[in-house]
Amino acid sequence: MSSSRSKPRAPTAKAPAAVPADTASRDRPTIADVAAAAGVSKATVSRFFNHRERLLSPDIASRVEAAIAQLGYVPSPMAQALSHGRSRLIGLVVADITNPFSVAVLRGAEEACQEAGYLVMLFNLGNDRERERSAIDALASYQVDGFILNTQGPEDGQSDLGSLHGRPAVLVDRRHAGLEADFVSLDNRAAMHTACTHLIDGGWSELLYLTQPLAGVSSRLERAAAFSQCVASHGPGVQGRVVELRDASDEVLDAALRALGKKRAKGARGAVVSGNSVVTLRVAAAMARLGWSFGADIGFVGFDDPEWAPLIGPGLTTVAQPTGDIGRCAAQCLIERMQGLQAPARERLLPGRLVVRGSSVALVAAKKPA
Repeated sequence: MSSSRSKPRAPTAKAPAAVPADTASRDRPTIADVAAAAGVSKATVSRFFNHRERLLSPDIASRVEAAIAQLGYVPSPMAQALSHGRSRLIGLVVADITNPFSVAVLRGAEEACQEAGYLVMLFNLGNDRERERSAIDALASYQVDGFILNTQGPEDGQSDLGSLHGRPAVLVDRRHAGLEADFVSLDNRAAMHTACTHLIDGGWSELLYLTQPLAGVSSRLERAAAFSQCVASHGPGVQGRVVELRDASDEVLDAALRALGKKRAKGARGAVVSGNSVVTLRVAAAMARLGWSFGADIGFVGFDDPEWAPLIGPGLTTVAQPTGDIGRCAAQCLIERMQGLQAPARERLLPGRLVVRGSSVALVAAKKPA
C-alpha cells in the first residue's frame, strides 16, 4: 500500500488589515493609514514609494500596494519634496497672462519642463508689480526648485536676491536691475532695425512707434531706443516719434494717428510700428473708428504675430517672436542651473522673423485721410 504525501501550498500574500474606522471620516488617507492597513511601519511605506520592491520583500511590497489601492492613497508632493530635497516643480511668474506673448512663452517652457520631468506652477501678477514678492514667496512655500520670471521687477528697480529663497532663476523678456541671472529674450535691437528698415526701404518716411508705458520695462525701453537709433541713422529724410499709451483711453492714440495722417496729406508717407499685439489690437480698432485702411492711409508693422494678423485689412506685417523657443530656452537654462551648473549669468537673444503682408506695401490708389 503506497502512502501519499500532501503537496506544499504556495505562499500567499497576507491581506491588508481592515481600514481604520476613523479613516472613512477623513477627506484624505494618510501614510499612517496605509501603514496600519498593510500591517507595516510608516518607514516601510515610505521606502515603497522611494525604492519600490528593491528594499522590500515581495510579500511586504504587495501588502503595501494593496493597502494603497484599497485606501486610494496619493502621496503628498510637498511631503516628498521635503524628504527628497527636490520637488521637481518650477515656478513661473508672469506679468500679464492675457498677453498672448506670455501664453506662448508658457507653452514652450511647459513643454521643455515636462520632457525633463518637471511640472510648472503659474502665478499671474495681473500687471501689479507690487505682488511680485508675494508671488515668489507663495511659490517658494510649495518648494519649487527654481523660477522663470517674466515680470517688471521691484518698484525701486533693485531686485532683492534674498526674495528668491536661494533658488536659481531665469529672466524672460524683462531684465531686473541688480539680479545676476540667465536672461532669454528676443533680440529687440535687431528686430526693431529689421522692422524700421523694411518700412523706410518701402518709402515710408514718417514713422510712429506706439508702445505701452516704458517705465522700467527693459524690453519696451530697448525697442524704443532701437527705434530712435534706426530713424536717426537714416538722416533728416526720415522722421520718427515715440508715443506711450499710458491708459485705456483712445484720445492719445487717435490724436497720434491723426497727426500722422496730416503729414501724409503734405506729401509724406506715414507708418506705425506697434510695440506688441496688445497695442496692435488697439491700433486696428482706431483705424476702424477713423475709417482708414492699412497700407492705403498708413503703413504698419507690429511686434508679435497673432493668428488674427492676416485677417485685418490687407493683412498686418509683423515681427514674429520665437516665443516657444524663448520659453524652451528659459526652461533649459534653469534646469541646467538646478542640476548644478556654476557659471556667470548667460544671455540668450533669439532672432525675430519679419512676416510681410499688405499693411506695409503702399497701394497705388491711396486715399488721403480726412
